[in-house]
Amino acid sequence: MKSKKGNNFIALGIIFIAGAIGLCGYNLIESKSAEESSKSAVMEIEQQIIPKKEEDIYENAAEMEIPDYILNPEMDMPKVKIDGTEYIGTLGIPSLRLKLPIISEWSYPNLKIAPCRYFGSVYLDNMVIAAHNYSSHFREIENLSIGDEVVFTDVDGNEFFYSVSAKEVLPPTAIEEMTSGEWNLTLFTCNSAGNFRITIRCDKT
Repeated sequence: MKSKKGNNFIALGIIFIAGAIGLCGYNLIESKSAEESSKSAVMEIEQQIIPKKEEDIYENAAEMEIPDYILNPEMDMPKVKIDGTEYIGTLGIPSLRLKLPIISEWSYPNLKIAPCRYFGSVYLDNMVIAAHNYSSHFREIENLSIGDEVVFTDVDGNEFFYSVSAKEVLPPTAIEEMTSGEWNLTLFTCNSAGNFRITIRCDKT
């Protein structure tokens, strides 16, 4: 009887190990797919942005129009559609060598493609961006240091510069704290166990 129970425990252990290996493999496949989708989307977004040359800005300063987002910060952020998904721009984190496309609206299926706007607008200085903890997305944001640069570029080519001001760990239920308008930009992802949110707060520079 004891031998039979022992064999059952061994079999159960093998099943758990096999399941863990299978889950790890599945996560690696998802992460790789997300990395490829993100790179492709960044390239397409950047191809659609008309770069603003510094010399043109100075030469035409007298004729320059005030950007719409300054006149009307509550305007909807412009979007580009790529393979049926709408993006509002790109996010650059130089210290992590990351440049990622940002999807306009968050959903669980969208998070498997790229980071998503979770709340707010870059024009209102209260945008929150969520992403999975894929290695190609936000896994490394916990390694950011205070003062590190973050750059958001909208699809019209307007650049917004930030620096990391604070790092927090929040529970999944802390929605109000996550979306507080106190910070100009917030980035967050879950830890590997999914029981808390690694949160990076940024201020405009």
